[in-house]
Amino acid sequence: MTNLPEIGSSTRRSETNNEQPSRRDFLAQKLKTGAALATLAVAAPCFGQDGNEQQENSDEVTTKSAASKIRIGVVGCGGRGMGAVGNSLTINDNVEVVALGDLDPQACVRARRGLLEQYEQRGAVAENKIHTGLDAYKRVLEDPDVDIVYLTTSPRFRPRHIAEAVDAGKHVFAEKPACVDPAGYHICVAAHDRAVANGTAIVTGTQYRRQINYIQAIKKIHDGAIGDIVSMTSRYCSSNIWYRERDEGMSELNYQLKNWMHFIWLSGDQIVEQSVHNIDVMNWVMGSAPETAYGSGGRFHRPKDSQMWDAMSVDYTYPGDRVVSFKNRQWPNSKTDNRNVIYGTEGTMHIGAGNKGSSMFNRKGAEVWSCDGKISDAYKQEHKDLVDSIVAGRPIVELKQTAESSLTAVMGRMAAYSGQEVDWDFISKESTLNLFPEGLNEATVLKNDGYAIPGVTPLV
Repeated sequence: MTNLPEIGSSTRRSETNNEQPSRRDFLAQKLKTGAALATLAVAAPCFGQDGNEQQENSDEVTTKSAASKIRIGVVGCGGRGMGAVGNSLTINDNVEVVALGDLDPQACVRARRGLLEQYEQRGAVAENKIHTGLDAYKRVLEDPDVDIVYLTTSPRFRPRHIAEAVDAGKHVFAEKPACVDPAGYHICVAAHDRAVANGTAIVTGTQYRRQINYIQAIKKIHDGAIGDIVSMTSRYCSSNIWYRERDEGMSELNYQLKNWMHFIWLSGDQIVEQSVHNIDVMNWVMGSAPETAYGSGGRFHRPKDSQMWDAMSVDYTYPGDRVVSFKNRQWPNSKTDNRNVIYGTEGTMHIGAGNKGSSMFNRKGAEVWSCDGKISDAYKQEHKDLVDSIVAGRPIVELKQTAESSLTAVMGRMAAYSGQEVDWDFISKESTLNLFPEGLNEATVLKNDGYAIPGVTPLV
């Protein structure tokens, strides 16, 4: 493995590389026949909505014929990565997987075997297109056969991976969260703007943006069906989460990379890694990021070497003095709850997670509207929208909204960890927090600094 570049660096395509420019010219020429698109009717209202920027078809925009294959390279071959690829292969007939990259060689072996067994030639990745180690992502991005790169590693690598993918001229599917600290947020915002300029797509794994009961419920809210929004509650309360034991003789770096959920520089804690789904819905409903965050929390059940808290409560204040009370926790043997309730002057809207659907109630408590929704459809639709936007020559670029939601989650974590109130101007403009180890490479010696303690942990 080789040294990683510093944060914000990029791997740009060489102007003397004849393969990739000719590939891009080929893609741009193919769609001039105007292929017809098919989309899931149930999720069609979500296509390109909510501030997702789309580029009109032009000579500068990468386009592709529906008759030719769109080729995927995967960076991060674990369960989420292969789940996302499976969703794309299921919903899109015109995609195939051509490259795999992961820290763990065995993850690539398992992924390649599973793809070949389930999808046959569409998952038949050649041996020379399997890459491992910290720099595996570079090999995938350098591959001229890759049209879309799927970025599904642990979250802290995501900003730099996205930025370098954009600079390599690749379309991107990036899992959530987009960042775990303000430094990563700024990388993402800049990458979003470059993708818009380049005509390359970025779709993110905020699948609720494409789930029909969320789309319809929030449209009703914005259309005034429950009157003016007064406040909101949001909960992501679940049971315990996975923990991976250290292998004998494993270095601290390799252990933290393996057990990444439990180290804040890699996951951002539960509020960022998992609860960003709810927080993204909060920003979607309220129409902006919050102005302030004030939080608390702690730990009761985590393993001794875990840096995670297992409970957190944050009050976010949005413009108009509207308060959203957010709570998450991961406690074994406890009652779980994952939902959002929006309170208006004329009624309330309940939006449930997963397949629980949405329901609207009037001021007397009577249900006046409901809508079912399947999360499995939403998982597929995000990949349908991505591919269709590329084929149509109108690539979706939605990184900025996901980066903003991710930073909102970071804002709540920093408020709880420090015991201070944190405002949006500070977190988005002044904070210098950068959790990435400087000059990270396979020889980097890490230590475990333990978990945050309010009143001791500084606000940076």
